[in-house]
Amino acid sequence: MAAQKTGKRKRKEQSEYYFDYSLLVIVLFLLGFGLIMVYSASSYEAFDDYGDAAYYMKKQLVANILGLVAMIVVANIPYHFWERFAFLGYLVSAVLIVLVMTPLGIESHGARRWIRIPGIGFNLQPAEVAKLCMILFLATLVCKMGKSVRSLKGFFFMLLAPLPIVGMVYLITDNLSSAIIILGIAVLMVFVASPDYKKFIIIGLLGVAVITIALFTIISSADSVEGFRSERILAWLDPESQAQDKGFQTVQALYAIGRGGIWGQGLGKSMQKLSFLPEAQNDMIFSIICEELGLFGAVAIILMFIMLLWRMMIIANNASDLFGAMLVVGVMGHIAIQAILNIAVVTNTIPNTGISLPFISYGGSSVMFLMIEIGLVLSVAKRIQLKEL
Repeated sequence: MAAQKTGKRKRKEQSEYYFDYSLLVIVLFLLGFGLIMVYSASSYEAFDDYGDAAYYMKKQLVANILGLVAMIVVANIPYHFWERFAFLGYLVSAVLIVLVMTPLGIESHGARRWIRIPGIGFNLQPAEVAKLCMILFLATLVCKMGKSVRSLKGFFFMLLAPLPIVGMVYLITDNLSSAIIILGIAVLMVFVASPDYKKFIIIGLLGVAVITIALFTIISSADSVEGFRSERILAWLDPESQAQDKGFQTVQALYAIGRGGIWGQGLGKSMQKLSFLPEAQNDMIFSIICEELGLFGAVAIILMFIMLLWRMMIIANNASDLFGAMLVVGVMGHIAIQAILNIAVVTNTIPNTGISLPFISYGGSSVMFLMIEIGLVLSVAKRIQLKEL
């Protein structure tokens, strides 16, 4: 009898599943911190435009709540359920991008990147849908291709598969940053599925060569250069020379960072958000963090993102199958690339391009689909069996 009870207890312990509370706590912290910073960065503009200092914060709070509900639902659905919708998601994301050109498309801040959902007054950014659907599509494709993904033909097929969506995001919505993120997600997932360093080194060298030639061409013809992207590059190289034009936002962001120093001016005490820094609650919110909380606050947030990615890496390494591991790798790539690009833009490390800081910047579509991705990661984590040592 005692032996039978011991055997049942062991089987129960072996069938116990894992839940990553650390990951959930980090995400909730970033969401909460994001609400505080959105309120701090937008209160002046919101009161001036709408008569309510908490206008943007309230809208972000609603998006956060909807995102949390979506995360809980997705986390409790076995992730293999979504595998059957991978190709459909690819097609849906393409259709949504095309809808930007229809009367449903909405233009804001000089860009047409959103569509209005009739009946509920909600604006959807198709590029955010495309990021999630691309992760699901490529994870499914890797599993279906099997070992053939490591062949030269399979390697290039995996890299070419996302290019139609990447091209549509860039050409139709004029959203270079989202196109780079989607392509970056694909490259990272292909690298994990087929870790052939030689291929990636060759591609990397070719990319560096193309960028170098493009930069040299733009610099050598600076006096006669035309085009929005080329002007942005010149503003990146010498922002102060165009401080009243394309370099204005970058210069104001650098002023905010420099003013923050080590410990910052104090929460809510930013000067640059007082109509000096455009899009303070969106793309440039990291500069407000630096101004109000200083280098200490900036490093703390970067460490939180590193901890988040580390927890995801642990989940990916212990996933019960390849599909689950690839899903988590895709989400890791999305968050890592977007956070790095945002911080790089704010610090003028790369040319200015509109890109939000995950979980923190103002933006309903972004935070909602990020929370769905976190739900997928938690779903993968819940299927990890805790084995008795």
